[in-house]
Amino acid sequence: MTSVARITTISARSETSFEDAVAVGVARASETLRHVSGAWVKDQKVEVQGGKIVEWQVALEVTFVLE
Repeated sequence: MTSVARITTISARSETSFEDAVAVGVARASETLRHVSGAWVKDQKVEVQGGKIVEWQVALEVTFVLE
């Protein structure tokens, strides 16, 4: 069986961790896109205020198989 997939880039943020930001992004993508089959963390960055990390952000390449 052959298949065709598409990749889209999304950004997700968390006040907890990079891992949580990835989980939030994949969960949200799965609500909108059917057949999500994987994700690649393309970029990571943090927001700092007063010398402390206040937010973690990831850019994800989400792969989903087309029907």
